[in-house]
Amino acid sequence: MNNYKKIYNANIITPSGFLKDGTLVLADGKIAEISAKNIAVDNALEIDARGKYVAPGFIDMHVHGGGGHDFMDNTLEAFLTITKTHAQYGTTALMPTTLSCEKEDLLTTLAIYEQANALNKDGADLVGIHIEGPYFAMSQKGAQDPRYIRNPNPAEYEEILAASKHIKRWSAAPELPGTIEFGNFLQKHNVLAAIAHTDAIYEEVIKAYEIGFTHATHFYSCMSGVSRRNAFRYAGVIESAYLIDDMTVEIIVDGVHLPAPLLKLIYKIKGVENIALITDAMRGAGMPEGKSVLGSLKDGLEVIIEDGVAKLPDRTAFAGSVATADRLVSNMMKLADVPLLDAVKMASATPAKILSLQDAKGELVKGKDADIVIFDEEINIETTIVNGNVVYSKDKIKI
Repeated sequence: MNNYKKIYNANIITPSGFLKDGTLVLADGKIAEISAKNIAVDNALEIDARGKYVAPGFIDMHVHGGGGHDFMDNTLEAFLTITKTHAQYGTTALMPTTLSCEKEDLLTTLAIYEQANALNKDGADLVGIHIEGPYFAMSQKGAQDPRYIRNPNPAEYEEILAASKHIKRWSAAPELPGTIEFGNFLQKHNVLAAIAHTDAIYEEVIKAYEIGFTHATHFYSCMSGVSRRNAFRYAGVIESAYLIDDMTVEIIVDGVHLPAPLLKLIYKIKGVENIALITDAMRGAGMPEGKSVLGSLKDGLEVIIEDGVAKLPDRTAFAGSVATADRLVSNMMKLADVPLLDAVKMASATPAKILSLQDAKGELVKGKDADIVIFDEEINIETTIVNGNVVYSKDKIKI
């Protein structure tokens, strides 16, 4: 049985532009047809888009939590609640992200991911694990717990990578002793190496880039810029990412982490093909402001959510975002004057390409996964569809 669904009266966002009054046909979790007119489909369950935008689902390649849970709570409830929470805001695929922690806690997270992945039917797809830390520069730790920050240890990371086939990305500081060997090991195992929480200079970044560190984690945050050492100026990771044309970056567009001028600068220099929008959301996403915890409930850091962001209790630094994907797209348009097509691409096609998911996700193209989001002019989410199944509907569509 083909299990057909039809979305009609839609303003469809395709790779080539808008298709107004279009129709999208879904079958067996895939996009079966895209038409410029309302075509008849026998026995199809129908969704009237009422002229609203129909776009590829948003892919969040860096997210820690939401809905009051963190992936490092290490429970099935946490994993499944987070996927449901972010689906309400247009996310159809996400990459659970860890924080610097004890090796045993990380191994538990990997095991829980395996179980949650098999049970996850009502939220955003899980598309692999992003390990953030613990191989960071202490000087750029940000809200990472300093108790767990350390240099790369081959015995440790080899054991971790052997424990799970779902590790798809690992963020580390390239200037640390042993990081180049670590990067080579990641390359051999097809894991995306990303630069993060780092004081590296250009020369160190180039060496890391050449062995696979092709992506910059939460660009500008906990990352070196121009610095002076013994009176001489050195370019940092920020300048390096600009100079290396095809180095990709991800940005937290919550309206707090990066002001409008920087968003415009990043968009102008790096371009839509090299920018992914991320939430970097912690457990406070989708929750009221007030006290919260960054990381696991067992030994995470106490934080305060206010002004649309999580902060350390002394308010000296941000402690993670509480953004959702709809807010990223909206802010990119409003703050950086980016066209809707580009904002959507940075939330879908570009992260899909960075994560090597472009053959299945990121665009509304015949044969790709039926991961779809319907929203209005203000990017208010109406419906979220994952693999052809409606996982969220503002109007409680039952299909």
